[in-house]
Amino acid sequence: MEDSLFSRDIAAAQSIAQSTPDAGSDPQFLEVYNWFKAQSNLEDRFGQVIRQSIDEVLDGQRTGRFNFRDLEKTEKTYLGTKVEIITRAEFDLNRGRAMDFSVCGHDVDSKFTIGSNWTIPREADQHICLLIKADDHRGIFQVGLLRIRDDLLNAGENRDRKRSPSAAGRGAIRWIVPDGRLPENILLSLSESDREAIFRNEKSGQSRTNELFRCPRVQGRIVNRNTVLTVARQDDSLKRVRDARNQLRSAGIMILGHQGEHPHIARSLDLPVPSKGSWVSVRVTDVGDLHPARKSAQIGGRNYAVWGEGDAPSVAPPSY
Repeated sequence: MEDSLFSRDIAAAQSIAQSTPDAGSDPQFLEVYNWFKAQSNLEDRFGQVIRQSIDEVLDGQRTGRFNFRDLEKTEKTYLGTKVEIITRAEFDLNRGRAMDFSVCGHDVDSKFTIGSNWTIPREADQHICLLIKADDHRGIFQVGLLRIRDDLLNAGENRDRKRSPSAAGRGAIRWIVPDGRLPENILLSLSESDREAIFRNEKSGQSRTNELFRCPRVQGRIVNRNTVLTVARQDDSLKRVRDARNQLRSAGIMILGHQGEHPHIARSLDLPVPSKGSWVSVRVTDVGDLHPARKSAQIGGRNYAVWGEGDAPSVAPPSY
């Protein structure tokens, strides 16, 4: 899906053929495009750039925020700068002479939006722009390149005399990541009632952490470090996870990380495998002898499977 964050636009689609540069008309543009396309794990790396940028500006450990719509206007402006900074670090890019990056010796400007379109300053005219667009609620993003030209911008200006790409301009974007999946903001994806249950105890970071991993809609999904920091809101937030393992054991809930036997257990139970700084919780049941039709993990000499309706309540294993 070429333009999933924009509404369908026939005029934009028709303009692609005549507006997209070829090697003869814009060799510098193609050098930059080919450089990005040659980078490894492009979707994952841009996804992490955006995820880290949004999370750092939200500053959940101190503010408890997890929704970019709660940012102040100035913070939303700074979010674009944060994406620029982390992109430069991730791809080991130098600053350009006049623009944000130097790619293959060519100046490239950086523009990010969580809105409907980008705003392009006058000084970017004739320059190549790296355009990044994200929607945290839908968990998607796009990255593309556009050589800024007057005929690819809308006529109207905002109060800062910036203009946005027109339908023809959006049609001329050369996509680097046309339809990327953004690393999940798990708190944003939960129902209001689930979030209220997690954040109900305003005084105890441990209680909030316990409720996070107890939540049925969270179980079986990767919970990252920033989510725990946002929920616990303490200097020792990550210790809350270790304590939650003990406190949720009687409810049959295990919390798996990246160390020891945890990845093996996750695979055995057909769960996503946590990487460093992330966890997955699961309610288990003791199934006794191994049943060939049911996936299970052997822990401490006993077999555990993911709890399902009709299963008897079980205590999680004391150590794993």
